[in-house]
Amino acid sequence: MTPRAAVILAAGQGTRMKSPTPKVLHKVGGRTLLDRVIDTVEQAGCERIVVVVGNHSPAVRELVVRRLGEGAVALQDSPLGTGHAVLAAHDALQDFGGDILVTNGDCPLLAPEDLEPLYGLRAEGVDLALLGFEPVDTLLYGRLIRGADGHVLRIAEPKDATPAEQAVKTCYAGMLAADRARLFGWLSRVTNDNAKGEYYLTDVVRLAVAEHAKVRAATAPESAVMGCDTPGQLAAAEGVFQARRRAHFLAEGVAMPAPDTVHFSWDTEIAAGTVVEPFVVFAPGVTVAAGAQIRAFSHLEGAAVGEGALIGPYARLRPGADIGPDAHIGNFVEVKKVAVGRGAKANHLSYLGDGTVGAGANIGAGTIFCNYDGFDKFQTHVGANAFIGSDTALVAPVTVGEGAFTGSGSVITDDVSPNALALGRGRQVEKPGWADAFRAAKRKDRK
Repeated sequence: MTPRAAVILAAGQGTRMKSPTPKVLHKVGGRTLLDRVIDTVEQAGCERIVVVVGNHSPAVRELVVRRLGEGAVALQDSPLGTGHAVLAAHDALQDFGGDILVTNGDCPLLAPEDLEPLYGLRAEGVDLALLGFEPVDTLLYGRLIRGADGHVLRIAEPKDATPAEQAVKTCYAGMLAADRARLFGWLSRVTNDNAKGEYYLTDVVRLAVAEHAKVRAATAPESAVMGCDTPGQLAAAEGVFQARRRAHFLAEGVAMPAPDTVHFSWDTEIAAGTVVEPFVVFAPGVTVAAGAQIRAFSHLEGAAVGEGALIGPYARLRPGADIGPDAHIGNFVEVKKVAVGRGAKANHLSYLGDGTVGAGANIGAGTIFCNYDGFDKFQTHVGANAFIGSDTALVAPVTVGEGAFTGSGSVITDDVSPNALALGRGRQVEKPGWADAFRAAKRKDRK
């Protein structure tokens, strides 16, 4: 197979997004647009990836360096058009021999199978392979004008297209593949003799045709190549992504009585036999084992849920929550960086942060793991089959031994021995008749 490399264009200003966040760092399915495109070209077999970035977006550069290394960054000094952007990657790929794929960095729904037809055309001897699509509304897109033999002759921009050309349904998606040397050779001859004074990538079609090179186009679904230039387009892409994920999990045996209300992330993993009730959000990093039930209005992120566990309603699992088989995390319970053992229960109104809860333990309502002193985090460990009375504050670092009890309303600051009862509350004092005297005094003061 011919070696493959990719140039991802991520230097755009993204002004129509109207956000301080660079366009390609917005997210679909909890993952940035640029990460998703990098994922796709990696899965498509691109052994070298160069991302073109701008000076205005240091955060984009940081993402690229973190994922791919400094050598994957190509800087476009000033925004002089798409052709100029691809040329910025020339030096990074000058030692590469193979096909170059050019794609945009804001196409979060693009999949490897959408790109494979380009490589198929290259394998058939096509010199310049273009990716087209048939949008519902063709108003803003350049038309792929073909000859009788199916070869592409030119791309007609909307403002320049004749009525006959405007009737063409297949439009250019902004992605292409060609041999590295030929692509950069064409780009070196692109001029900026146009109204905007920019160097357009689409001009390589005209130059290739002038050389009698073979130029053909493959097509992809509109959803696959849709960009995200505005908040509306970002929301539309999110909608397509969510619909796909819901369909996937339903087909895999996950029961959802109201799937349109459930929100998934790109890496959500849910086993067959799980029930997900309405209005549940799976943020990134969640795995759910078979037979679990995620009840309504729960939010899970960076968490693992074991077989047969019951979560919610109105539960929040934060990163590091590891809920064991058959455990219960109930309404208005928050768990962060705590491993909850098999069959343990925290059924309502509690915060469990940094520590462990042993198998079969019961966490009473209002329990708090007091894990933070304003500077450092400390661990709380509750042993197997321990019983934590309602409204207990466990002041970390502290350990409650196996089978131990804490009395309701206690503040526990020292370790509790196994099978002991710990009480950490003031002694109740009763003053007979105090209430009558209090009320009488208050009435007298108001006369």
